[in-house]
Amino acid sequence: MKKSRFLVLFALLLAIGMVLGACGSSDEGKSGSDSEGSGSDGNSSEDNGDFSVGMVTDVGGVDDKSFNQSAWEGLQAFGKEHDMEKGKGFDYSQSESDADYTTNLNRLVREDYNLIFGIGYKLQPAIEKVASQYPDTNFSIVDSVAKKSDNIASITFKEHQGSFLAGVVAAMKTKSNKVGFVGGVDGDLINKFEAGYVAGVKSVNPDIDVDVQYAGSFAAADKGKLIASSMYSKGIDVIYHASGATGNGVFSQAKDIKKNDPDKDVWVIGVDRDQYDEGQIGDNNVTLTSMVKRVDVAVQDVANQAMEGNFPGGKVLEYGLDDDAISIARTNKDALTDDILSAVDKWKEKIVNGDVEVPSTRDELEKFQKSL
Repeated sequence: MKKSRFLVLFALLLAIGMVLGACGSSDEGKSGSDSEGSGSDGNSSEDNGDFSVGMVTDVGGVDDKSFNQSAWEGLQAFGKEHDMEKGKGFDYSQSESDADYTTNLNRLVREDYNLIFGIGYKLQPAIEKVASQYPDTNFSIVDSVAKKSDNIASITFKEHQGSFLAGVVAAMKTKSNKVGFVGGVDGDLINKFEAGYVAGVKSVNPDIDVDVQYAGSFAAADKGKLIASSMYSKGIDVIYHASGATGNGVFSQAKDIKKNDPDKDVWVIGVDRDQYDEGQIGDNNVTLTSMVKRVDVAVQDVANQAMEGNFPGGKVLEYGLDDDAISIARTNKDALTDDILSAVDKWKEKIVNGDVEVPSTRDELEKFQKSL
């Protein structure tokens, strides 16, 4: 009898233990599920700590004082925001030539970067190729639209809008009624800058002559200087460059002229980032303004979206005047008079409101000019 009671008691205790164990397992499972859910949204500190972003530059280098540098500043801002260090959370790989694009992208993939930016439209074919081979890695191409893929986000800008405002500034500042445009590589992207700029100039004064020349490279400062020398010698007093590191030569020539003759009116309109510092020569500054394209803001924005688990794969993101990702620098307060700034604000409002449709191609520019 005692043995029977003991067995019943033992069985009862065993059953109670199993129930309690199941409750404990249920609680632990719930906790683990919450933690895993947080990680899938990219919000857990552990996942954030493992997240890393890399970028591959176009030729011209990460310190080109223009496009590549602006992108790198955005990646640095992202790293600072999340207490990361270069090489431990974010880094770049520099391309010396087109042949380096695929090699650099593959290297960053092998180093397990979660998101890799290709800086410049020339990297598009390499991005598409590498992204198709590594579907678990996210990529973003800046300044081009890649073939639709869930692991590629395309970042574009309305450069023609900002270039239009640069044209307004040039038209109001010129004394010779002659202005210039120096492009890097002649193609669809830089044609947007050209078309917008010429449209802005002609909207202020259709009689102003605009000399358009291309250097054929984004990394030929010597060619940029040669073109600028020719333009300034012909009486052109304002040059807008959209040529990456080639534009350093335009600044160099303007500064040389200003150094030899401080009273000479020669101006450069910078591009992509505020290039005011590049125009400083003694007590003078030859940077009239810059068409600022916030590549840094776009890079930081997409990196944060990816870290948070919201990578915009397959989407085309476009940044423009209406969200302040495109603007005209107002740093040179001595050169930008109140009437110039007032005109810029007026034309900006017309563009944002849709009253002015800024041309982005040469064909559109031709039609635009006929309507003036």
